[in-house]
Amino acid sequence: QVQLVESGGGLVQAGGSLRLSCAASTRTFSDYAMGWFRQAPGKEREFVAAFDGSGGRAYSADSVKGRFTISRDNAENTVHLQMNSLKSEDTAVYYCGARRWAYNRIYYRSTDYSYWGQGTQVTVSS
Repeated sequence: QVQLVESGGGLVQAGGSLRLSCAASTRTFSDYAMGWFRQAPGKEREFVAAFDGSGGRAYSADSVKGRFTISRDNAENTVHLQMNSLKSEDTAVYYCGARRWAYNRIYYRSTDYSYWGQGTQVTVSS
């Protein structure tokens, strides 16, 4: 069982930056593939960025590539999402997901993840 707690959301003007954090309560953080997703009102949860199972390779959605960066700190059991050049369309609740990885690949679907945090609201004003 893994508990995930996100933090760092808030209200920011377009063009601004935010850094989200996700803290995982587990003694075996390296066993888990980690990802960030977001969900806007009336829309499905969508992939934002994730690490592969081993944490050695990261991938971001085209909509955020070049603006968002995912990072991972295995010593602190934490994954971050640095968001720069924010746009109004980035407004959503952002969720951190985790799953035990069996294959060293990127998990893109929300249904691939077993554990979720409570989410943190990001609102970008234009």
